[in-house]
Amino acid sequence: MTALQRKRENPIAHLSDDDVERLGAELDRLREEVLASRGERDAAYIRRVIRAHRALELGGRAVLLLGARRRPAWLVGTTALAAAKALDNMEIGHNVLHGQWDWMRDPAIHSTTWDWDHVTPPHQWQRAHNQTHHTYTNILGQDDDLGYGILRVDEDQPWRTRHLAQPLWNLVNACVFEYGIAAYDLRLGESLRSGQGLSPQVRRDLGEVLARARRQSVKDYVVHPLLAGPGWRRVLTANLVANLARNLWSHSVIMCGHFPEGVETFEQPALPERETRAQWYLRQMLGSANVRGPRLLHLMSGNLSHQIEHHLFPDLPSNRYRTIAPRVREIVERHGLRYHSAGLVTQVASAWHKVLRLSLPNGWLAETTPRTLVPQLRRLVRLARESRQPSPALG
Repeated sequence: MTALQRKRENPIAHLSDDDVERLGAELDRLREEVLASRGERDAAYIRRVIRAHRALELGGRAVLLLGARRRPAWLVGTTALAAAKALDNMEIGHNVLHGQWDWMRDPAIHSTTWDWDHVTPPHQWQRAHNQTHHTYTNILGQDDDLGYGILRVDEDQPWRTRHLAQPLWNLVNACVFEYGIAAYDLRLGESLRSGQGLSPQVRRDLGEVLARARRQSVKDYVVHPLLAGPGWRRVLTANLVANLARNLWSHSVIMCGHFPEGVETFEQPALPERETRAQWYLRQMLGSANVRGPRLLHLMSGNLSHQIEHHLFPDLPSNRYRTIAPRVREIVERHGLRYHSAGLVTQVASAWHKVLRLSLPNGWLAETTPRTLVPQLRRLVRLARESRQPSPALG
């Protein structure tokens, strides 16, 4: 079945308006149940994760300063620092800034006071992520997280020659993902393409981003290496590798949430102003995908491995997603809907397959299963060799 054939199918055609509202009511009851049961166990969890993050960062930096010139110490220190950065951005920063822990009334762990090791200021990220992405999830032209403004993500989007480079752009974006997030949170591409230059507000926001980037760079690439004395090169390399690992990991996790084959996208007429809460629930579950794996994967991914649950209930404590996932799945499947879930490797491969497939004109990589990718690529190479003339489809 081709992607175009699948897209013409309506995944909710079997549901009446009353069915949708009943589904929404079930999810509302589940949300209220979790809200009413939050307590010390949840608060202890986030405090424990924050302590673990700080221990990993301080321990990793100490190991690098004291023994960077020894390979085992370099590996241990770099791994600890990369893990700390991933925890800071994913399980702590992302979820605290969502307001998941505001109910604790702890001014040190609150969405209005929390800061993180990221070049994007919290208030800018909250505006782009909490307000825009979670409201307009997977609506083409409305959700900046859908393709980051640089990728073709749907067959109905017109193909352009520039899309041939989108696998490369996606790889570059993965390597510098922290800065990519800052750029599309600022909507820099849109401002530059408009030809009108940067507005005063964008200039102010950009100034904040550059100031944070400068502070972070001085910390990781100047101060920390200098403190290591003769081992400064290895410490500098360790910081570079830790930041690269954090970027690649967070990019992969986020790609798994909305990009795999089979995840739905929506047209602009599906505006949230005309949605009931139940219809909003429906769009969130159809536009999201989960990743199966052990608890460590869920922790290091910020529990975005439970992307369906997160998009249904973005304000619930992240440690609860794993426990409510079976109940959400039962509700979804009982209503005849797909609960999109697979292992990490499968979801990453599926997301990259989609990026590659949509970099070409519709039909060139018609099969949507990642395991068919290699034979499809061989077919393309064979066709290219058989003809010295450029394909009309690529002209």
